[in-house]
Amino acid sequence: MGVEGCTKCIKYMLFFFNFIFWLAGGVILGVALWLRHDPQTSNLLELKFDGAQAPSTFYISVHILIAVGAVMMVVGFLGCYGAIQESQCLLGTFFACLVILFACEVAAGIWGFMHKDTVSKEMINFYDSVYDNAMTNTLIEKKDAASSVLKVFHETLNCCGKDKFSTVLTKVADSVDLTALCPSGFQT
Repeated sequence: MGVEGCTKCIKYMLFFFNFIFWLAGGVILGVALWLRHDPQTSNLLELKFDGAQAPSTFYISVHILIAVGAVMMVVGFLGCYGAIQESQCLLGTFFACLVILFACEVAAGIWGFMHKDTVSKEMINFYDSVYDNAMTNTLIEKKDAASSVLKVFHETLNCCGKDKFSTVLTKVADSVDLTALCPSGFQT
């Protein structure tokens, strides 16, 4: 009797932990899909200026998160269903998938740690080139293109320049109606 009670307890604990794993996969998938389809994020990453496009490293990371979330949901389902049905085949498949998923997550974590500054550096370089062109270029068409790109950056990130000096410069240019780059209601 004691062994059966212990086995039942382990069965339901395995179900509970796999359910939590399935929920975590759903949360990761949901956040990744939100990042991918959020209008502000999409607008920021689909910008083009002088033939140069915003870096796509962020989208690559989001697509990896989508895949990881989907796989975690499938693996969590296999574990839940295998635990309830007490199926050795499903539990074996669950364990094999869990080991592979863990190895992939460790590899992705190491890659992310090694390249943690790549996304931000690429976005900063793109922003700096657009900002410099917008402030120094005298051609109206290019200034309008740069202004629209900068406006999206500033509204999404709630900023108004590269640093304190450029923020003040941009706000002064906005106040005398030379540009309209700062988001409405921006406070320094």
